[in-house]
Amino acid sequence: MAVNRVPVLKRCRSLGLDPVHIGIDKKSRRAAHDSHRKKSEYGLQLQEKQKAKFIYGVLEKPFRNYYNKARQMRGMVGENLMILLEMRLDNVIFRAGFARTRMEARQIVDHKQVLVNGKCVNIPSYEVKAGDVVEIKESKKGSQRYKDITEATAGRTTPTWMTSDLEALKVTIDETPNREAIDVPVDEMLIVELYSK
Repeated sequence: MAVNRVPVLKRCRSLGLDPVHIGIDKKSRRAAHDSHRKKSEYGLQLQEKQKAKFIYGVLEKPFRNYYNKARQMRGMVGENLMILLEMRLDNVIFRAGFARTRMEARQIVDHKQVLVNGKCVNIPSYEVKAGDVVEIKESKKGSQRYKDITEATAGRTTPTWMTSDLEALKVTIDETPNREAIDVPVDEMLIVELYSK
């Protein structure tokens, strides 16, 4: 599998992205630098795509598949794309506060520690739906790892489209989010323009 070995904070700076959006909340992080060189229209579109891929930890081929799926759905293509990315299982684990970063959430799912509606799911890209109940396996709930995680993520705001119980390590998906409920600093219209060329 392809792995991007560029340091996370360096990548955040190059994309002009606040590390908070990927779960890093260190006080030692440096501010994102602004390049004085004016970007072309294509450069801006490419940057938005790279930003979305980086935030959600998705590679090019799966990202294009999400775009193609978003095009076939009813409604705005850009909004559909963001909703599909937001409904990934690893993102739900991160948003619920069961992982400090999306990378950690992906690892938790890979290690078969997550149940969706009572069944073990180890596919980070699994698409959750409204009404689904996602929780950490009972045998893992008491581990020190999750005590540390819940302590670190206790102050994180849970999105309005889910109900998270940090003590029980259980989250219920109340509804499919709309674009306003997704606080990701990405201009999805630029991604649509890039792919529709």
